[in-house]
Amino acid sequence: LPPPIPRSLAQPVTPDLLVSPSSQDGDLGSECPEDRGNWTGRLDFLLSCIGYCVGLGNVWRFPYRAYTNGGGAFLVPYFIMLAICGIPIFFMELSLGQFSSLGPLAVWKISPLFKGVGMGTILIVSLVAIYYNMIIAYVLFYLFASLTSDLPWQHCGNWWNTELCLDHHVIKGGNTTFPVNITNTVSPSEEYWSRYVLHIQGSSGIGDPGRIRWNLCLCLLLSWTIVYLCILKGVKSSGKVVYFTATFPYLILVMLLIRGVTLEGAWKGIRFYLTPQFDHLLSSKVWIEAALQIFYSLGVGFGGLLTFASYNTFHQNIYRDTFIVTLGNAITSILAGFAIFSVLGYMSQELGVPVNQVAKAGPGLAFVVYPQAMTMLPLSPFWSFLFFFMLLTLGLDSQFAFMETIVTAVTDEFPYYLRPKKASFSAVICIALFLMGLILTTEGGMYWLVLLDDYSAGFGLMVVVITTCLVVTRVYGMKRFCRDIHMMLGFKPGPYFRACWMVLSPATMMALLVYNIVKYQPSEYGSYRFPTWAEVLGILMGVLSCLMIPLGMVVAVLREEGTLWERVQQASRPAMDWGPSLEENRTGVYVASLAGSQSPKPLMVHMRKYGGITSYENTAIEVDREMEEEDEEESMM
Repeated sequence: LPPPIPRSLAQPVTPDLLVSPSSQDGDLGSECPEDRGNWTGRLDFLLSCIGYCVGLGNVWRFPYRAYTNGGGAFLVPYFIMLAICGIPIFFMELSLGQFSSLGPLAVWKISPLFKGVGMGTILIVSLVAIYYNMIIAYVLFYLFASLTSDLPWQHCGNWWNTELCLDHHVIKGGNTTFPVNITNTVSPSEEYWSRYVLHIQGSSGIGDPGRIRWNLCLCLLLSWTIVYLCILKGVKSSGKVVYFTATFPYLILVMLLIRGVTLEGAWKGIRFYLTPQFDHLLSSKVWIEAALQIFYSLGVGFGGLLTFASYNTFHQNIYRDTFIVTLGNAITSILAGFAIFSVLGYMSQELGVPVNQVAKAGPGLAFVVYPQAMTMLPLSPFWSFLFFFMLLTLGLDSQFAFMETIVTAVTDEFPYYLRPKKASFSAVICIALFLMGLILTTEGGMYWLVLLDDYSAGFGLMVVVITTCLVVTRVYGMKRFCRDIHMMLGFKPGPYFRACWMVLSPATMMALLVYNIVKYQPSEYGSYRFPTWAEVLGILMGVLSCLMIPLGMVVAVLREEGTLWERVQQASRPAMDWGPSLEENRTGVYVASLAGSQSPKPLMVHMRKYGGITSYENTAIEVDREMEEEDEEESMM
């Protein structure tokens, strides 16, 4: 027999089965895996999602899409598409991330056969991150150029200007009886952008990149440095930065809006933006454009939402957060339209041309039209600085999400090796993407940027989202997915979400994909048409992300044993350790399925932790009872 233990040493010991992984350090208040990191405040997640979704597209794509597709009437298909494929897919992605506490690669434990979807996502996000940071570099360039008493794109007569340059001050101050033909002229801001910033005249096309523009290269280096410093400690650091980058753009947007609507001719632009043309609603193009705007604006399929949700506590109310972010994003887009078009209305009046001649989308709006409008205002450097600072903050938090997605995905795959060295690994990724982006800083860099923009996140991204939707609802099972959400949130998704996930969202995405393929148009930049080899390269970018799916299937099947059909069946089932990351949250089928699990019932952990049964334990008991009833029904059949 062992010797008796001295009374002084006989302390009450908590059995191992009552200690949850998160309470090993004595902190019973934590619900997240400590080694992975988590949000440090309730608002971190919400503001990160808002910052991620509200990006450059809200300012430079939505207003233009609205006015070209029926003005105010465009809001009808916009909100319908938001309800059909925006909100449901957004909620699905958040649910997957929060339930599993895994990144976009490891989350495919839900069905290892489809892990290639996660690989495709990472490839897409990496390509987007390369060129998105180049756009931030352009913004930084203009931001520094605005720190002057006289904006450099205000007048002609600089070394980069040509004889076609026509200053708007000349038009306004000239003799009104003398007609000025502006059709064959170029504004100073357009020549500043193309001939000075890009120095595009030094390149004959995409195959002739020319020399590196060192001022752009330094701006790109600065933008990568800013991004790295903000994601250095993962969500703990980026979660604090978004308190500024997600809220400050709204302050500037309101300032630009107030300044815009007080300008002469502003209502001309706003009327142009909002006048409803309901006949447009009969065109399928308008509905497709609305769905595309929702799809890209919310950032579904890029893995950012899933990554952010994976750092939440298990019972965070993502249902409420879904509606706050998606509706907030839509309202921001509409608000940005007023700020943009009020200034365009003033500009059209100043130049004496219709609004549709000055309205542009994309980089043309941000780096040509709006800067030109700024030169017409008193205190033009101040308004220019504000506008570009807003674009900087809008772009940065979207870039944080892209980088966090890549880093989280890979570190979750190799947690023992990479999690302790997350800062170093983040630095390696940033340096690699910076070096890949160097071609964008050349004189022909804009051609490469257009190619990346057109193809990196085109049909490949749609295939990823459609596959995710079908796997979760058909392979994993709608009933099982709804039960997981019930475990997590305390209620099951209603018929609206189930109908969208099963039919409406995938069908809408399929229609988008078919439309994109049928209406395919080769890339172009101004009057430049891309050569065939560049088109093929672009298409390969999109196809490569799709090919990851069958490649992942082959790898998953080869890892299993048995006949081919048995292997496919085994690989499509959830992995043994699929489910909530903490033992105390694992109920029903998830009980004791973690490696090294000792606990027969996580409910005991909960009772010790909270001193009784909470509403979530009631939910867990309900879920267990439902599953037992289903098992009994199946055994009777």
